[in-house]
Amino acid sequence: MPTFQHAVVTGGAGFLGSHLCERLLDAGSQVTCLDNFLTGVPDNVAHLRSRQGFRLIKADVTEFIHVPGAVDLVLHFASPASPADYLRLPIETMKVGSIGTLHALGLAKEKGARFVLASTSEAYGDPQVHPQPEDYWGHVNPVGPRGVYDEAKRFAEALTMAYRTAHHQDAAIVRIFNTYGPRMRADDGRAIPTFINQALRGQPVTVAGDGSQTRSVCFVDDTIRGVLAVAASDLSGPVNIGSPDEMTVLELANSIIAAAGSASTIEFVPRPTDDPMVRRPDTTLVTRELGWAPAVDLAQGLAITIQAFRDASGNNAEGRA
Repeated sequence: MPTFQHAVVTGGAGFLGSHLCERLLDAGSQVTCLDNFLTGVPDNVAHLRSRQGFRLIKADVTEFIHVPGAVDLVLHFASPASPADYLRLPIETMKVGSIGTLHALGLAKEKGARFVLASTSEAYGDPQVHPQPEDYWGHVNPVGPRGVYDEAKRFAEALTMAYRTAHHQDAAIVRIFNTYGPRMRADDGRAIPTFINQALRGQPVTVAGDGSQTRSVCFVDDTIRGVLAVAASDLSGPVNIGSPDEMTVLELANSIIAAAGSASTIEFVPRPTDDPMVRRPDTTLVTRELGWAPAVDLAQGLAITIQAFRDASGNNAEGRA
C-alpha cells in the first residue's frame, strides 16, 4: 500500500475508524483522528495516543472541520452504524450523513486530498437481487425505522458523486458489508457482539425470526485492508467490501456458541422492521481490479473476537459448559 503522508479519519475512535487509524500508522502515515464520541470511545485509540504521528481531536463533523497542514487522504467514517445506535440517534445519523459528509468533502477539496466515503450494504435495503452487485439500486424503505441510516448513506453517496462531477474531486465510495472483530461494543445491538456477549454469559442467544435470514460477515482486518486498497487506487466506486461467504443467522449463532465453548441455548425473538432477508456482496469488481479477497476465515475471526470480548470483560470462564 502506498504511504499517505497525512490521513484524516472522521469517526476515528469508532470500531472501524480505530482500526483504520492503527493500520495507517503502521504504514507510516501521520493520522488525525476526529470523533465526537457519540458512539465511538476514546479507549479504542488509547493505545495509539503515544505513537508518533497520531493526533486525536474531539470534533463534531456536522459543526466544522479544521485540520492544519497538508492532508492527502480523508476517510469519512463518522456515523452511528448499528440499529441500536441509529434508532436512538436518528437525527444525528441523518446530519452526519449529510452535513458531515459535506464538511468532510469540503476538507478534502480544500487540501487536494483523496476522499473515501464509508457507505454500507444497507444502501441495498432488503434486496431483490442476490448477491448484490454495485450497479443494483437497492430496495429501501425511506420512511421505515432503518431509513435514517439507509438514506443518510445513500445521500452521502450522491453528494460524493456530485463533488466528483462539479468539483472534479478525487473521491471513492466503499460499500461495507457486515464486519466484526475486536473493539465492537458489546451493547451496540448488532448480531455478532450480541451473540458473543450472551454466549459468554451463558444466556440464551436471541435469534431474530426463525434465523433463516442470511448474512455475510467479514473480519475487520480484511475489511480495513480492502478499504485502504481502494483508497490507494484510482477507483471511484461504489466498491463492495465484504465476504462472499453467506450463512444464516441461526448458523452464525450456533457457530458463536460453539466457538465460545458456551452452554447457551437459542431463543427466537421477533424480527425487527425492515430486517433484510438476504445479504451477500458480489465482490467481482474489487477482486478483479485490486486482487482483494478476505483472508481470515470465520473460525479464526471468531476466536480472536471472542478472546477480545473475554479480555474486555475480565472473565474467561463465564458461559462455559
